[in-house]
Amino acid sequence: MNNIVAILPMKHSSERVPGKNYRAFGDKLLFEHILTTLLSCDKIDLVVVDTDSDTIVEKLAKDYPKVKLLQRPEHLRPGDTPMNDVLLNTISQVPSKFYLQTHSTNPLLTKESIDAAIDKFEAKYPIYDSLFSVTRLQTRLWNELSMPMNHNPNILLPTQDLPPVYEENSCIYLFTEEILRNKHNRIGDRPMMHEIEPIEAQDIDTEQEYLIAEAIYLNQSK
Repeated sequence: MNNIVAILPMKHSSERVPGKNYRAFGDKLLFEHILTTLLSCDKIDLVVVDTDSDTIVEKLAKDYPKVKLLQRPEHLRPGDTPMNDVLLNTISQVPSKFYLQTHSTNPLLTKESIDAAIDKFEAKYPIYDSLFSVTRLQTRLWNELSMPMNHNPNILLPTQDLPPVYEENSCIYLFTEEILRNKHNRIGDRPMMHEIEPIEAQDIDTEQEYLIAEAIYLNQSK
């Protein structure tokens, strides 16, 4: 049985950035960036792509023969299908001790961050039963009622002295089949947070985010 299988789910359609998964991003299509990163990780035994996109299927067949392709069934193709249902379909076909899931919209995520997350999790499992990546925030946060969330407005501490809070950035999830089936969630009862740098956690959900992430990539590639 595999030790770690990486899962990369991708839809053909996208509401806010049409065709973003297979749109040109620098010198490759967007999804190729994280795909090649996953393929470069020695501790990942197999990379699985779940998709309903003929465009992605054709590209994988042509250039990525080592990737296992799963055609997404019709009942999981509607846009409101929960991601956990998609993942349950995938793990039922590809057995593994652990699963790592990420997204094509994380093109700046590095091999080093993925390797570090795997090493950190394996060293502490089963004390921690799952892992998810986070971005540290040390800034003054307010809620919708204009109430301070993590600071006292009467005591203006430097932001670097504020207690950090952590944003789940959806870059890396490590979990087991048992957790996903029993909790219907990628995060277990004893999760480990894995901090990554904000520049790597750039997620693409809008056109503006696409342009920002691509500008960062092009600058890094100089």
